[in-house]
Amino acid sequence: MFIVNNDNSILNHFLAELREVDIQKDRQRFRRNLERVAEILAYEISKSLYYQNKQIQTPLQKTNIQLLMDFPVIISVMRAGLPFHQGFLNIFDHADSGFLGAYRKHTTEEEFSIFLGYQAMPSVDNKVVILADPMLATGKSMVRAIESILQNGKPEKFILASAIATPEAMQYLEEELSVNYSVYIGALDERLNEKAYILPGLGDAGDLSFGNKKEH
Repeated sequence: MFIVNNDNSILNHFLAELREVDIQKDRQRFRRNLERVAEILAYEISKSLYYQNKQIQTPLQKTNIQLLMDFPVIISVMRAGLPFHQGFLNIFDHADSGFLGAYRKHTTEEEFSIFLGYQAMPSVDNKVVILADPMLATGKSMVRAIESILQNGKPEKFILASAIATPEAMQYLEEELSVNYSVYIGALDERLNEKAYILPGLGDAGDLSFGNKKEH
């Protein structure tokens, strides 16, 4: 598990603006901050990928440089994942993309299951898959997403990326996943509350990005 804000960096400013109640009222700024956090995570993830030597021609002479052997596949969990996804695409600009629609279906105020709806998936066989969801609360959405992806192929490995995560989610992933995976997060928060929301967290990232949704 790689926690970016274990070391001080500009990421802290973006996370602070995502959390600050007055600043996060500006939806455009909130979406842009999610995008910027994803760009930083993508840069850190890029260090773990595979590279090969390639010769290029400058205006003056030829030179060698290490370039990515293959771009990862980026799969995001909607709807909060849409601006987050764009941040990864800004860095991995030749990557294929996939999308999953996930939502909580409550049986009681505290009890819920994760349901997947819309899915659009590229080929993932033998690929490095970045599974992006800005809020990793319980870990259930990530596990369900991985189960769905595995029905479409067998990736070489998964890289799970979130702006904010919880210790409960980390434990759940460790207990439930048998695939090759690593985790990159902006910050590891304190805990979940009784309604399975992250503390201190930032609220509902989807609502803050796009407006309050109508509950069914």
